[in-house]
Formats: sequence, structure tokens, C-alpha cells
Amino acid sequence: MKTKILSLTFACALIIASCGTKQPAESTENATVTEDAASHGQSGVKDEFSKPDVVKVAVGSKDHTTLVAAVKAAELVDVLSNSGPFTVFAPTNDAFNKLPAGTVDGLLKPEKKADLQNILQYHVTTSALSAEFFKDGQTIGMVNGDNAKITVKDGKVQINGANIIASVKASNGIVHVIDAVLLPPAKK
Repeated sequence: MKTKILSLTFACALIIASCGTKQPAESTENATVTEDAASHGQSGVKDEFSKPDVVKVAVGSKDHTTLVAAVKAAELVDVLSNSGPFTVFAPTNDAFNKLPAGTVDGLLKPEKKADLQNILQYHVTTSALSAEFFKDGQTIGMVNGDNAKITVKDGKVQINGANIIASVKASNGIVHVIDAVLLPPAKK
């Protein structure tokens, strides 16, 4: 009993002593939080040592500037910077250029944010699926609640007719580069 009381007294003394101790500054070895991290969420964390997340993969590609602008306009950067896992089907700038003139500019307007979010969420599924995972005729549930169809012909994978032309692993999933923009089915 005396030992328990002595241990408890010692533990209380340590707790009281630590209350007045100044905490050390955050370590900057692996990651730092910028001043805007509180207002920018996960995307505000600067980490130059880990593998990039799906957003940083797109940001680092000169062929995905339109996609990056759309993700920012739809305010999906923080969501896609989180742990995931995500599979992102990332249309190239050329894919966006195939859309009718004015489509992208129209979707980037603030009043079209919900439509843009729906389209972008149709390019994402919540798991990390490599190209080898896909089977001909497979249906995949997308984040917006709709389904997309996989086709595999001669070892080449398509999603809703868009060709997967490259794949890049990310810290929170995988990015499949595609040559067309996926448009969600019309709501019934």
C-alpha cells in the first residue's frame, strides 16, 4: 500500500512539474506546418521527404494544369490531400481541350461549383486500384455515387472509353492518366 501511495505521489509530482515546462518547438525534420495550414487543411502541410499525394502528383505535371485549376476551383484540394486511399483518373490538358469550346471556362465559374465537383468526383474512387486490378466488364463505384465501366482490350485499360495512358503511385493512392474527360451519366 505504501508503495502504491509513493508511486502515485511521484506521478502527481511529475505531472505538476511538467505543467510549468515550456514545450519544445515542433520538429522540422519531416514536415512543417505553414501559417496557412489552419486555413488550408492538409494541403497546407509542407512535406518534402514523403512521396507526393495525388494532388501533388497532378500539380507536378505540366500536362495537368487544367485539372489542377479545376480541383482548386471545386475546393477539393484538401479532400484529395488526405490519407485516402484514392484512385484518380486524371484527364490531361489535351483531354479537356476535346470538350466543346467554353465548357471548361463555364465550369470554373463559382456558380457552377457543384457541377464541377460532380464531374471531378466522377474521376475518383476510394481505393488504390492498379491497372492490373481492372478486368474487362468491371464496374467501379465513383465518389459522386455513379458507376464507371472498365474495358480491357489487348491488355489496354479504358474507363468509359478513356484510355489509361500512364499510372503514377502516390502516397495516398494512385493516379491513372487518361486521354478523355469522364462525364457522369445524366441524372434520371
